[in-house]
Amino acid sequence: MPTESATMRFPWRRRPTAPPAAPADTDDDLQLARQVAYLAARRDHPSTVEILALGEEALADENGYAFAVRVLENLQNLASHGLDEFRSPEDIRPLLGPRSAICWDSLTGFWNDVADWRRHNGAPLESSAPILAVENEELRLLLWTSHRTLPTGEQLGIADAVRYEKAVGASLPEYSHLAAALSAAGERSS
Repeated sequence: MPTESATMRFPWRRRPTAPPAAPADTDDDLQLARQVAYLAARRDHPSTVEILALGEEALADENGYAFAVRVLENLQNLASHGLDEFRSPEDIRPLLGPRSAICWDSLTGFWNDVADWRRHNGAPLESSAPILAVENEELRLLLWTSHRTLPTGEQLGIADAVRYEKAVGASLPEYSHLAAALSAAGERSS
């Protein structure tokens, strides 16, 4: 006859019958978007055009939209800093396909709105110099992709965008906005 300990079940050792569904925005997705943007932004990276073409393909499907927009936003942020190692916005813009260009312009408009709102409703903007001086590579990747440098040398970050969204009720354009913009662009070019 087996002892009680031999037949005791250990509930923490049971395996689930199905893996839990992953949330739409996982930390892995966010980190991957940062890394993809970092590669695409680098002047010395030979595959920038190919990376941007993959983003263009991802924008053809609603399921790829969030990731592609995240990459483009991170790419804009990196390009905004004016660092020699990264391509400028003027270098990147001509490399974009039509869907990516619409997203790029929508992101630019959104962040311009955030900057205007921030200048009129918050404490003075801070210089981007401290974040650009960070030497730790992981921290630099996080800070440089989550902040953008304005032409004045001041910085905006994700916290500014969140405050703007809460105060104004406007947020980054959704997929339906992209679909409508693409449709309108197609009608104009016909």
